[in-house]
Formats: sequence, C-alpha cells, structure tokens
Amino acid sequence: MKRPLVVAALVVVVLALGWSGLQSLRGPVLDGYGVTARPLVQTVVATGRVAAVSRAQVGSPVTAVVLERRVEEGDVVQPGDVLAVLRADDLEAAVREAESSLAQLQQATRPQAQAALREAEARLAQASREAERRRDLFARQLIAREALEQATQAETTARSTAEQARLAAAALAAGQPAEAAARARLESARAQLAKTTIRAEVAGTVLTRNAEPGDLVQPGRVLFEIARAGDTEILLPLDEKNLEVLALDQPAMCVADAFPSRPFPARVSFIAPSVDPQRGSVDIRLTVSPAPDFLRQDMTVSVNVETGRRERAIVVPNDALASTDDGRAELWAVVDGRAARRTVTLGLRGLAMTEITEGLAEGDRVLADAQAPVAEGDRVRVRDGALPTEAGNAATRNELPAKLD
Repeated sequence: MKRPLVVAALVVVVLALGWSGLQSLRGPVLDGYGVTARPLVQTVVATGRVAAVSRAQVGSPVTAVVLERRVEEGDVVQPGDVLAVLRADDLEAAVREAESSLAQLQQATRPQAQAALREAEARLAQASREAERRRDLFARQLIAREALEQATQAETTARSTAEQARLAAAALAAGQPAEAAARARLESARAQLAKTTIRAEVAGTVLTRNAEPGDLVQPGRVLFEIARAGDTEILLPLDEKNLEVLALDQPAMCVADAFPSRPFPARVSFIAPSVDPQRGSVDIRLTVSPAPDFLRQDMTVSVNVETGRRERAIVVPNDALASTDDGRAELWAVVDGRAARRTVTLGLRGLAMTEITEGLAEGDRVLADAQAPVAEGDRVRVRDGALPTEAGNAATRNELPAKLD
C-alpha cells in the first residue's frame, strides 16, 4: 500500500520540479504593452490669472476737494461718463469774469468804438467841406492865407482822428484779435473748470477707487483704475524650458478655479521676449474672445496649452521610458521572448504617452517598467495591460512654474 503512495509523491515532486524549471526557462511574467499608433496631444500645463488688455489710471489735473463720487468698483463706464466732481468756486468765478469781459467787448466797447468812428467821420467831412470853402475864398482873395492854413490843419487832424477810430473799430469787430483774445480767455477758464469734473476717457470696468467726498486731491494721485474693455487675456508664467515648443496662435483650454465645470478656449497671443532671471520663467498671454461672463479680474485659471498634435503616432506610456539627454530614452523591448535594452528617439510628449519617432514599430512589445529587474537577453513573458489615456488634458493643474508634461 505504501509503495504506490511513495511513487505517486515522487511523480508529483518530479512534475513540480519540471514545471518550475520550465517556467524558469520561459522567464518571469511582467506587465507590458503592445506598441500601437494612435492620436497624441502634447500640452503645457500651468496656472495663470485673468488680466485686462490694459488699465487706465485716472487722476485729477487740479488740486481741489471732492464733492461727489459717482462710481463704485465693478461699474462699467463709457468714455465721457462722470466719475467724480470736485469743488471749483474759484474756477467758476474765473469763467464768469471771462464771460463778462467778452460781453463787455460785444455789448459796450465795440458799439462805443463804432459810434466814435461815425463821429470822427462826420467831423472829417465837416472839416473837409470847411477847407474846400476856404480854398475857394482864398482863390478869390477874400480871406487871408492864415485862415486857409487853419482850415487845412483842422482837416488833417480830423482825418487822423477818423483813421484812429477806424482802426480801433476794426480791432474790436467780430472775429478780430480783441474778440479772439477774449474768447480764448473764456475757453481757458472753461477748460480749467471742466477739469473739476473727472470723466472716464476709455470704456471699461472700474477696478479701484481712491476718492471719497471731502478728500483733497492733487495732480499725480490715482483716483480710479479702469480695465479697458476689449479682449480678455490670461497671463501665464511658464518654465523657460517650454520655450522650444511654444508658438503664437497655439490653442489652449482654460478652467477657472471658481467655475471648474465651465471650461473655455483661448489662444496664445504673446510670448515675452525675455526670461525672468529670478524665477527662470517666461510670461505668455492668451487671448480669450469672447470672454465668458463669469471671468473676473485676477481670477485664478488653470490652463492647458496645446503645443503639438499627431493624428497617428507610435506611442508608449511614459512609465516605460527611462529618459536620457537630447530627446532620447531607453526602454525594455521584448524580442522573441527575450528582454532587449533599446534606445529610442522621442517626439511629442503627452500627459501619459510619448511619441516614438525612431527605434520602435507598430506591433512591437515593451515592458511597462523601464526599471524592470531583468538583464539583456533574459527570457520574459509579457502580461498585456491597457494603455493609459490622455483624458486629463483639459483640466490637469500643476504648480508654477510649469513644466512640460
């Protein structure tokens, strides 16, 4: 009875040892992937802030006390809208004085000059007639030469007086220098008075106000800051390492932290010509047009800038790559059941997958771990896994400065 049992046990042991040896000869089972061609998107991921295209700072050109403030933060204004009114008693008096001077010229000085001209012309006519009469009498030797000379002198004086009156009346006529000077003084006084009404020069949204009724304001002090209306921009500082892949007009997808369920598109419109030496970053601006109504100045926004796209690329998961320099990497390929260390050339790099431009072909198999505990030529068996996806492109967020994922 015992002999068959012993034999059976020996058979089991022999089979187990044989199976173990066979498995050892076949190599360990490791996770891996079949190399495929598929679409790939390369993105730069970072966090930025909403910024106006430009800001206008509004101040007072005169020293005065604020009487009224007519806008609040967040108010939308148009060019010419009144922001604040200043007290202007002295400037109002200067306007009234200039108006009085102009009225005096038009209603009194000018008519008086015209009347004086008419009187001078009448006296000249009288003197001319008298001189003519005396010349006739002298010709007939009825009067002495002295009488004729007196008449001639009176005519000359009257003519000079008439000429002076004519020049004075002409200078005071409408549109002439005297009236032009009076109008210029009036316009200057009115312009000074107009400066006490602080108006918006641009269309936009009031961001800050630094004026309250009763404040004494002076030139050089910023009373209001207005974000100009127009395309909204997102200011995005990126690691300078990303400069190689950045270009104008690249599309981007943005998500405001306050509204994570409402992504919106943007485009790269500006790349700074210099790098911040303190942070090693470069500022880019993205134009958002049309801007969503929920965006606010300085709002935090997560951004994915699409820096490259392939509709069909040979890709492997990033974990399967051990990066080296100059755009190359190493991985474990499986060729005829044996591990082979292979150097490949990298192309676009997505969040989870990287393009291989040289070194692999569709249908090849690679190990999932670039640091798998195998040696060159070892037998291995691959347990195929599902390739990761690039679904995170629209909402992945990194801390600044950003790096290319």
